[in-house]
Amino acid sequence: MQLGYVSAILPEQDLKFVMESAAQSGYDCVEVMCWPVGKATRRYAGVTHLDVANLDQEQIESLEQLKEETGVSISGLGYYPNALSPDQAESQQAIDHLQVLIKAADRLGIRVVNTFVGRDWTKTVDANWPRFLDVWKPLIELAEQRNVKVGIENCPMFFTDDEWPGGKNLAHSPDIWQRMFNDLPSDHFGLNYDPSHMIFQQMDYLAPMSEFADKLFHVHAKDVRVDQDRLDRVGVLANPNLWHTPKLPGMGQVDWGQFFGALTDTGYNGPVCVEIEDRVYEGTLEDRLRAMRQSCNFLRGFVV
Repeated sequence: MQLGYVSAILPEQDLKFVMESAAQSGYDCVEVMCWPVGKATRRYAGVTHLDVANLDQEQIESLEQLKEETGVSISGLGYYPNALSPDQAESQQAIDHLQVLIKAADRLGIRVVNTFVGRDWTKTVDANWPRFLDVWKPLIELAEQRNVKVGIENCPMFFTDDEWPGGKNLAHSPDIWQRMFNDLPSDHFGLNYDPSHMIFQQMDYLAPMSEFADKLFHVHAKDVRVDQDRLDRVGVLANPNLWHTPKLPGMGQVDWGQFFGALTDTGYNGPVCVEIEDRVYEGTLEDRLRAMRQSCNFLRGFVV
C-alpha cells in the first residue's frame, strides 16, 4: 500500500507546496484536488491544485518533474460535486467537469478519479435512480474508453439543514452500492472507501471491504467520534453535525488495527489517503501541517 493525504486541507497553497509537504511529512502520494477554478461552495470544496480544464504539455511536464523531485506520486484526481443536483446548471457543470477530469487523468497517466455520485436530496433513492443511470452511464463509458477508474466516496453528504433530508450523495450504503454496480456493471466503476462514514451511520465498517473487495479503487483514512450523550438527546434523525465529529486517525472510533487487517485480507495494495477534517487542527497552516505529520506517524504503524 501507499500512504498519502488529500490535498483539500491546503486550499491556499500551490501544487509544489502540496507535493513538497507530502514528502516532508513522510507520505508516498497525494490525492490532488481538481475543482473548476472559482469560489468554494462548502468546506473542503472548490480547491484547485491542478487546473485540468487548462491542462497543457508544459503543465504535464512540470508535474512529472515535481513528482520526480519529491518522490511523491499522485494517487488520484479528486472532485466531489453533486452531478445529480436538482439545479440543472450545477448538475451540468459537474458532469462537464467530470468529463474533463477523466480525459485529463488519462493524459497524465493517472488511473483513478474520485468523486460523489450526487443526489437530489429532496427525493427518494428510487426517484433519483433514472437520472442516476442517465448521468452516470455515459460517464462510466468515457472512463472505460480512457482506462480510468472512477472511485465513488461513500459519504452520505448529509450533515446540515441544506442537505436535509436525503443527503447529496446516493452512494452511502452497501445496499445502494450493489444496486449501482448491478445496473452499471463495469471494472471502471467502484469505491473510494472511507470507514468513518459507516461509523456515524451506525453501520459495520469492516464487512463491506470483503464484500466489495474488487470495487476498492481508493481508500480514505479519516476517523470519527460519535458523541453518545448528544446522540441520546437528539437522536439519529437530527442533523449528524449535532452528534458526530471528524477526527484525525487514532483519535476516534475506527479500530485501525482491525481496519487494516480487513483491508489487507482483501488483497488491496493501493493508496490509503488521510482526509483531514478535524477542526481542532485547522486554526493555522502549521496546525494543518502538524495534523499531516501526526496522521502519517500514526498510520505508519500499519502501512510501511
